[in-house]
Amino acid sequence: MKRAKRPVVASVLASTLVLGAMTPLATHARSMGDVDNRPGEVAMIGDALIARPIMAASTAVGFVLYTVTLPVSLLGGNEDEAAEKLVKAPARSTFLRCLGCTPAQHDQLMAEKKTKEAQENK
Repeated sequence: MKRAKRPVVASVLASTLVLGAMTPLATHARSMGDVDNRPGEVAMIGDALIARPIMAASTAVGFVLYTVTLPVSLLGGNEDEAAEKLVKAPARSTFLRCLGCTPAQHDQLMAEKKTKEAQENK
């Protein structure tokens, strides 16, 4: 029984050490005041390895749920709302949001991009 516990304990300790080492990096990033409000490397890694796969799976599951509930949504007249919540929003977050950006950062970057394009077109 002791041999079975060793790998579990070792995994928990290793995870704790890795996550504990990331805490000062995150704290340092916050204390710097996010000079250019761009995501850091830790945010990009976490987004690429954790958030994007989860959001891609959420998009797929949402598409299946939307397809299954489509007859009821059509009868209720809210198929657009169902599509937005179940498919479009997760898909936008998965495929359109910049790597490591929060939704607020992405919105800010898109607004800055539109402003810059509008100024160049004048």
